[in-house]
Amino acid sequence: MQATQMQYDAVIAGAGPVGLFLSCELALAGCSVLVLERDADPDSPFKHLPFGIRGLSAPAIDALYRRGLLGELEVPRRLKNPFGGGSTQAGRAPRQAGHFAGIGFQAERIDASRWPWRLPGSPPASLIAEMAELEIVLARRAQALGVAIRRGYAVSGIAQDADGVDVQAGALQVRARWLVGCDGARSSVRKLCGFDFAGTDPEFTGYSARVELADPSLPGPGRQLTPRGMVFQSQPGYLAIQEFDGGAGHDGTPVTRERLQEVLRRVSGSDLTVTTLHAASTWTDRARQATRYRQGRVLLAGDAAHIHAPLGGQGLNLGIGDAMNLGWKLAATMKGTAAAGLLDTYEAERHPIGGKVLDWSRAQVVLMRPDPASRALRAIVEDLMDTADGATYMAGRVWGVETHYDLGDDHPLIGRSAPDFEFADGSRLGQHMHDGRAILLDFSGDATTQGQAAAYGLAFKHVKAQAREDFGLRALLIRPDGFIAAAWDL
Repeated sequence: MQATQMQYDAVIAGAGPVGLFLSCELALAGCSVLVLERDADPDSPFKHLPFGIRGLSAPAIDALYRRGLLGELEVPRRLKNPFGGGSTQAGRAPRQAGHFAGIGFQAERIDASRWPWRLPGSPPASLIAEMAELEIVLARRAQALGVAIRRGYAVSGIAQDADGVDVQAGALQVRARWLVGCDGARSSVRKLCGFDFAGTDPEFTGYSARVELADPSLPGPGRQLTPRGMVFQSQPGYLAIQEFDGGAGHDGTPVTRERLQEVLRRVSGSDLTVTTLHAASTWTDRARQATRYRQGRVLLAGDAAHIHAPLGGQGLNLGIGDAMNLGWKLAATMKGTAAAGLLDTYEAERHPIGGKVLDWSRAQVVLMRPDPASRALRAIVEDLMDTADGATYMAGRVWGVETHYDLGDDHPLIGRSAPDFEFADGSRLGQHMHDGRAILLDFSGDATTQGQAAAYGLAFKHVKAQAREDFGLRALLIRPDGFIAAAWDL
């Protein structure tokens, strides 16, 4: 590939939520960014409700909140979250707060006192969002920050050297200092650079479809487990089907009305008739992860780095977490302000988190298998989830409030997302993080604190404040992604 003049600090392949969020993080730090998107038209019926519904968990919600983006989303305000958590009022039926493999856990069983760092008034731990709106809001912010977005350009060639990366995308040829692949499960960046993508093969084919049925009362609302898999009708005409066929149905061929009807009849065991097929897509539970997230000046994030079944909606949240973690580290590296080895901590911190999510997905598949052993195990898990310990554990994992990085210190707050402290002036910590800078949060005014914090190699702003709840802390050093790097007790 013929090199061209260096034009950008970073090229990002993929204009989904992960690529767009990462572009905002880099641009916020003053980097020049180009986003290349394969599809000329970003719109798709599968990005709009109800297909485009996504559950946001605490780390993703906090990331959006800390950058002033959460308030720009209208769908979370308009749609009631069916898994909103909280306590159940006396005399009312138990309220489901989430699920694992379709097994619900109840809000009144959750002991939120086990997460003392989730302060009252913090953003909710779970919200309902829409993929299309997320992309619109993030693209608008990216462009306001000066990010260039070029649609209809699929990355087709990559060549890197010690100083940068040459990227070919159709007729476009550009050079950048860094390239990040956020281009999804079939990532061209991952394939062109030869990243090893290890994992497990699928057990089922999933179908998402909008249909009209001859008998609208069938197959009935909700989730139905069958000897062949599962049929779920979220609302009339919107179906999700799982057939345990080893993923054979996810073969790239279009899903016709006749084919979908055959699958629906086979899985449901009923003589259902599909009169009209409006839209359909397939997916599987294939679970794979790049063994490395970086090769030289090329990095991976989001589905380009890890794929799994969309059970429980973990994928989007995992990808936004990647972008929030990588953004400030890559920006500091490009600006020459990063401590030695900082960029390597992206893989060190995020790869284990991705591996846990893949195992979380695999475990759900085991419980959904249509065999006697899995049905027996499912019954035991149902009983466990109906206890306070079980429901609290599940909520902590599903909502992401247990997310923790091992930063080599056993202080209970280090490596966790910072509490959203409420200060004496009525402001909250999240409002002080819109600029993407690290913060030394000083509760005591001790003159030695700044010098101690400087040893961590972060360029921070010094915020002196009194908080309604300070956990007996003298100060906290909070990274740009909102995670606590250091803590000093009184």
